[in-house]
Amino acid sequence: MAGFSAGTIYRGGQGMWTWVLHRITGVAVFFFLLVHVLDTALVRVSPDAYNLVIASYKTPIVNLLEVGLVGAVLYHALNGLRVILVDFWAKGPRYQRQMTWAIATVWIVLMIPGAFFMLKHTVEAMFGSAS
Repeated sequence: MAGFSAGTIYRGGQGMWTWVLHRITGVAVFFFLLVHVLDTALVRVSPDAYNLVIASYKTPIVNLLEVGLVGAVLYHALNGLRVILVDFWAKGPRYQRQMTWAIATVWIVLMIPGAFFMLKHTVEAMFGSAS
């Protein structure tokens, strides 16, 4: 095991971190979908309980979680396209580093205004409207 030192952490490059983030965002989206199916199914069991659950979602914490969900779905989708290109485009492996930076840039460009508009109502409700 040349190059391996006991007690160290693997120090992979962007490839390792894109892989880790892809798995984390995939699991996060899966758990959101599971909760979403369960809370939607609650309407058939008890409409009053369903209304209570839905009302509990209208909090600043849940609004932040929604922004996180949008970020996770967006990253997972963009990185999925990169993975497809790496796998099925002959030049994909050669350009995977550039594609990684491209998806990071697109993610940031879309998330900054997206988060602003998603959080705007909550911030105004908490601190009052600026107008």
